[in-house]
Amino acid sequence: MITEAATEFREALPQGGRLAGLDVGSKTVGVALCDAGWTFATAAETVKRTKFSKDLERLKTIFAEQHIAGLIIGLPLNLDGTDSPQTQSTRAFARNVDQALDLPILLRDERWSTQAVERAMIEQDVTRKKRAARVDAAAAAFILQGAIDALVGL
Repeated sequence: MITEAATEFREALPQGGRLAGLDVGSKTVGVALCDAGWTFATAAETVKRTKFSKDLERLKTIFAEQHIAGLIIGLPLNLDGTDSPQTQSTRAFARNVDQALDLPILLRDERWSTQAVERAMIEQDVTRKKRAARVDAAAAAFILQGAIDALVGL
């Protein structure tokens, strides 16, 4: 099940269980995880994209090891809220994940997430090389934190 409605997503989740956040790019997928109490999100890893089947196997391993009950996937909308080519690619990625896994998926607006994370890293004097290696997972954590904050309030 894929939805953009937080209430519908919340209703589809089993009792308990952790959530994972994904920041899907053309070259990498940033992965973040939250605790079972949905208090905080942390960056987990950046998966270098190759073939979808290999990417999916790595994600399946992470989700199984971490007992993931649902996914939050960042949706890269244009500033005016319309779909971009990257939005369409992310929706296709979500559909493929949905066909392969029995997990509810929430597509969440991710406008400005990567920029916000990069600004924070620059302010902390993180080197360009380290930023490049960490920004996708950190953006996934930013997206996931926003989603769990909204879901807890439902």
